[in-house]
Amino acid sequence: MTAREPWIVGNCWDSLDGVTPEPLPRVSVIVAHFDQPAELARTLHALDVQDYPADLIEIIVADDGSPGEVAVPSGVRLVRQDDRGFRLSAVRNLGVRASSGDVLCFLDADTAPEPAYVRRLTRLPALLPEAVTVGRRRHADFGALRRDAPLPEAAAERELAEPTWLRDAYAQTRNLLDADDRSYRFIIGAVMACSRRLYDDVDGFDESFTAYGGEDWEFAHRAWQAGAVFAHVPDAVAWHDGPEWSERDGSDIPRANAQSIRLARDIPVRGSAPRGLLPTAPDLVVHVAGSPPAAALFLTVDSVLAAFPRARVVLDDGVDSPLPDPRVSWGALPDARVALRVDRPFVITDPARLIDLVDRLGTGDVGTLRLTDDTGTHLGALRSRRATKRAERWGTESAFRVASVVASGVFPVRDDPRIEAWVGGWGGPDSFR
Repeated sequence: MTAREPWIVGNCWDSLDGVTPEPLPRVSVIVAHFDQPAELARTLHALDVQDYPADLIEIIVADDGSPGEVAVPSGVRLVRQDDRGFRLSAVRNLGVRASSGDVLCFLDADTAPEPAYVRRLTRLPALLPEAVTVGRRRHADFGALRRDAPLPEAAAERELAEPTWLRDAYAQTRNLLDADDRSYRFIIGAVMACSRRLYDDVDGFDESFTAYGGEDWEFAHRAWQAGAVFAHVPDAVAWHDGPEWSERDGSDIPRANAQSIRLARDIPVRGSAPRGLLPTAPDLVVHVAGSPPAAALFLTVDSVLAAFPRARVVLDDGVDSPLPDPRVSWGALPDARVALRVDRPFVITDPARLIDLVDRLGTGDVGTLRLTDDTGTHLGALRSRRATKRAERWGTESAFRVASVVASGVFPVRDDPRIEAWVGGWGGPDSFR
């Protein structure tokens, strides 16, 4: 089959099964390296025997300040940065800046790919600019094995256990076909590919990461929120020399905690963000449109923040607000995973249903939900950032479906609802509508 339109609905990358890119794109392989000459030589040899057309692959070794010289064969470009600690994000960005391919394929120097790796891992990003693919990282103790020993045969004889948590995650999500807002945890930077367009759209890796771990997850989170499509490609295999980090001697809880705390600052989704502290960016932003009367505005915003205490509320410029709360502002909407537009004042008396809708929005094929009450009265709409970014990129709403839903536990309110009943906790919906 030949290529088709460069879009899919939601994360349904399986609609492109069997499709091959024509023509094949130029692929830049970025190999991050620090002082691993034997491992680097093995990986470069493995790249030299890929079944992808040689004239369409360029290989960039991005060195993070190794001591002494770094040997690379003819045809491989070497770029280097000073040794100022662990700067994997910065060195990957350095490699990308030195490259020219339409598709970017990331490897670590100690991760040697099987011959079909580049072709298989880059197929989806070549067809779909939003695709972020992750290969299968298997583990082996290479020891003194010759650098030109054939893969996978030589590695299989020395194979170590695969990480159970990762294998199970791919099985449970059907190779990320059922990815959600926390699936960034299953994108491993040492075996990852994406289009240059998507990489540029999300501004590459965050160079403020200067310790081991987390930079690939943070990149993947931003890509997902920008509308990326996640896919695990299990037959794109690269062999890592040694066990997974969590199984190595010296791995400890403080190191893992430092990574979790660092990520919690920037990833506001439930299960990753702090449970009480405000994250750097909001998960939900609520735009109250128009100029509701003071009592109706008070009731709407107070009930929203009672249901979503970490949300940010934005009022239109010029609205006189009786709301002395730092979570309430005017003007431009901050960037958030989900935006709730309130088109008429309402009260949330039972938030469970609305919380569930907000949590799940954007993880399937629905990007916008029009909200009504049980009488069909329009209240507003929820929209995922993923849907917004895809629509901006393609100029069409076809990437996600628009649906209508009854927001049970949410009721429209009149201009003069009884605020005393609300704050006193004794008024039902009839006190407000």
